[in-house]
Amino acid sequence: MESVEGARSFITSGGAYDLFMGRYSRPLAVTFVEAAGVSPGARALDVGCGPGALTGVLVGLLGADAVCAFDPSAPFVAECEARHPGVDVRLGRAEAIPFDDASFDCALAQLVLHFVTDPQQAAIELKRVVRPGGLVAACVWDFGEGMEMLRHFWDAALTVDPGAPDEATTLRFGREGEIAELFSTAGFVDISEATLTVESHYQGFEELWSGFLAGIGPAGTFCLSLPADRCARVREELFRSIGSPSGPFALAATARYAHGRRST
Repeated sequence: MESVEGARSFITSGGAYDLFMGRYSRPLAVTFVEAAGVSPGARALDVGCGPGALTGVLVGLLGADAVCAFDPSAPFVAECEARHPGVDVRLGRAEAIPFDDASFDCALAQLVLHFVTDPQQAAIELKRVVRPGGLVAACVWDFGEGMEMLRHFWDAALTVDPGAPDEATTLRFGREGEIAELFSTAGFVDISEATLTVESHYQGFEELWSGFLAGIGPAGTFCLSLPADRCARVREELFRSIGSPSGPFALAATARYAHGRRST
């Protein structure tokens, strides 16, 4: 099974992802499902499931036979299948969701929209796969200020390289109103938005830094693209930016969230 277009910098193991972003996406998934109001008895789709953080929360609430998932990264599809037996996990993109029309009561996209090539087409696909009256919801990190790990990293990177591809300027949907506007344009109704905040605890700075060296996502890709001396400078700047910790510390992460419903 080969990855499809859209996997980009996520052709990696689920374990590596867990150490970098999974430590945030797991608690976020709990908060996300609660905010969306997913209730027992629903049939749910995890859009861009990764190794299965949100999938697991949905399985715990609904049961494996009521949950489906897909992702463009083949390693993530395999990992999600292994972690959540009984879930129908497929390879696919948000712009061409590999499930039938009106198959789900709800479709949730966690930390996905900002990596989608054609968000408008993805919104159309979300509308297609949920039943009339069905729920759609999405959340994306607030890259400007709210996601401390990435904000500290990009501030450090910009100090070393003013042309660094800061996700706050290169990716969409991390600002207030952007997801709601996408849903509105696609014709969803009863749209509302809010913020969701979680945090992750590190035993020390090296635990944080090792996540970037795994090469995951835009930050990891940029980190590994640097010559050794400039990468070391980013490390020094990052260490200074988070307060030069000598022991355990925590970083908070805020996501922008919105949900809506397909009109009946």
